Amino acid sequence: MSEVARIAVACLLVAGAVGPAVGAVTHGAAPSDAGDASQPSQPRIAAVYPNPVADGDRGEFVVLDVPNRTDLGDYRLSDGDGELALPDRTLGGRVAVTAAPVAVRNLTRRPVLAANGSVALANGGERLRLRRGNATVARARYREAPEGKIGRFDDRGAVTWRPLGRTNRSVAAATGGQVRAFTLPDAPGVPLEAIRGSDRRILLAGYTFTSERVARALERAERRGVDVRVLLEGEPVDGITRRQARLLDSLVDAGVTVKLLGGPHGRYAFHHPKYAVADGRAVVLTENWKPAGTGGHGSRGWGAVVSQPRIVGGLAETFRADAGWRGARPWTEVRRGRSFERAGVANGSYPSHRPPETVPVNRTRLLVAPDNAGEAVTAALDGADESIGVLQMSIDGPDQRFLRATVRAARRGVDVRVLLSGAWYVEEENRRLVEHLREVAEREDLSLAAKLAEPGDDFEKIHAKGVVIDGDRVLVGSLNWNGESIRQNREVVLSLEGEAVGEYYRGAFEADWGGASGDRSLPVGIVAGVAGCLVLATLVARRIDFGENVGVRG
Repeated sequence: MSEVARIAVACLLVAGAVGPAVGAVTHGAAPSDAGDASQPSQPRIAAVYPNPVADGDRGEFVVLDVPNRTDLGDYRLSDGDGELALPDRTLGGRVAVTAAPVAVRNLTRRPVLAANGSVALANGGERLRLRRGNATVARARYREAPEGKIGRFDDRGAVTWRPLGRTNRSVAAATGGQVRAFTLPDAPGVPLEAIRGSDRRILLAGYTFTSERVARALERAERRGVDVRVLLEGEPVDGITRRQARLLDSLVDAGVTVKLLGGPHGRYAFHHPKYAVADGRAVVLTENWKPAGTGGHGSRGWGAVVSQPRIVGGLAETFRADAGWRGARPWTEVRRGRSFERAGVANGSYPSHRPPETVPVNRTRLLVAPDNAGEAVTAALDGADESIGVLQMSIDGPDQRFLRATVRAARRGVDVRVLLSGAWYVEEENRRLVEHLREVAEREDLSLAAKLAEPGDDFEKIHAKGVVIDGDRVLVGSLNWNGESIRQNREVVLSLEGEAVGEYYRGAFEADWGGASGDRSLPVGIVAGVAGCLVLATLVARRIDFGENVGVRG
């Protein structure tokens, strides 16, 4: 199968990896998680895990939503063929009920209750009843149960399947402090500063990893007694390169703990964040840990180093939650029996026009996807009063969630500018979107402008995922403007508020906007002439280590 075909198949698999399934559930009272006012008078069936990855489906369980001070010993759970007698316990909240408590305790953070009896949750579908005496107080029904996914019942009678173990983190926030703001390729030394200065811990999370200098810095840290841990994506769209495999081998040999996420226990489509926690500091990036990204040899990227304890602690907790999941496999296990692709390495050289700056920040917020970033970013865009500057490699299309919020802002009088990459592999789709936005602006007389970037000698391509709102709020992180990133990937974003930090990134945006081309369209004859060359270039250049994986937008 060709590279293009593999990527297409991977994208289709990602798009269909987590989808709703039709089901029905009825309860003795109208249930809600909103608060005590709508607390049901009887327990309800909240979720079901019928199809564990383990042999023999060991580890099946049912989640009950139990009103406070309920004596569960009065209830039985039935599937029509068998029955589970619930333990004689008085409690409240959500609990996992199972006949195999030892296996289930490793699968959920809910309290696990051992039940007596036998209920076999059929993978092909089941009707469940919760009974009290002769009365049925709750019913639930599901159809085909995907392997390794938990089905959550909503109040309207539908069940949605999600990979078991996804976190549900709230937004972490901190006031005051400072941030070290920087851009790439201008300041490639900044991501290494925290790593080189650490003496206790380094938690490095990424999508791909091919940076020789970062690998050597991690190995030196391990040798001086630092606890170094690395967490990466195990199934990147373009595969793991030979260079990455060699560097990960070297890290493991040096004593670094290296894990990769994915496989049958994976709970996200892709592990796509780019951050590192080093002692009491954290660096959050738009760029991958590779020469084209953090090495400063290609991509336009943004980054920030923060030290607010709540933000650093939130990142460390996110890392531990992901690295501690059973889907995180040691590199030595992942590489066993694998072959790896050869890829070139970006080695471009670019001037440093914008040095890093340490500036005060009024408030910092940590956003993570799929937990809370989608809602938080949309709210930030909907709250814009004066201006929005968007810097993205590409955007899914006119109906993309964040772009819709951006156009809504333009319609209420906000000055909006959207700057997209002009790189060959996204140029056609980006040009179409630019033309669409121009048509909307002209038709509705909006202050809405869009361009393709013209890097010149400053960088090779745009890979940043950055937004500046009203000149005093900045969004910087790994979150691409597409549905997969919002709903299915692990992503990390910082929201930075304050005039000084806003001025720094606004200046960076203005410089790139000023160098952008308003119209990069080519004459029809030239387009026809280069079409064949682009096909060949696709097959060759895709293997260059640009820091891009088109299927997930790097």
